[in-house]
Amino acid sequence: MTEENVQQEEAVEAAATESVETSAPAATAAETGQTAKSRGRRKMRIGVVVGDRGDKTVTVKVERRLAHPLYGKGMSLTKKVHAHDEKNEYRTGDTVRIMETRPLSKTKRWRVVELIERPE
Repeated sequence: MTEENVQQEEAVEAAATESVETSAPAATAAETGQTAKSRGRRKMRIGVVVGDRGDKTVTVKVERRLAHPLYGKGMSLTKKVHAHDEKNEYRTGDTVRIMETRPLSKTKRWRVVELIERPE
């Protein structure tokens, strides 16, 4: 290699190490709300509790908005899911954040993470 090529490679390596050192530190597990043994990114949704009759289970209505595939008009699709409520603390009308989890029963695949808003 010529002396110019060696200098160019050294300059590229130096620039690469500088950009790595100056980048912001990665978020810790506590900041992201995940446990230390994180199993990847889990789906999070926000919905309204529409049923709380089951023991340790609430029914949450999750609404999502999207454009119609052909006409482009905005439309809302709703889906009701069962979510695990360990302490039976959430009531009908509460807005909650739910997280996808392993199957807990035949129909339960979500758990309630936090209360966002409680109506007065």
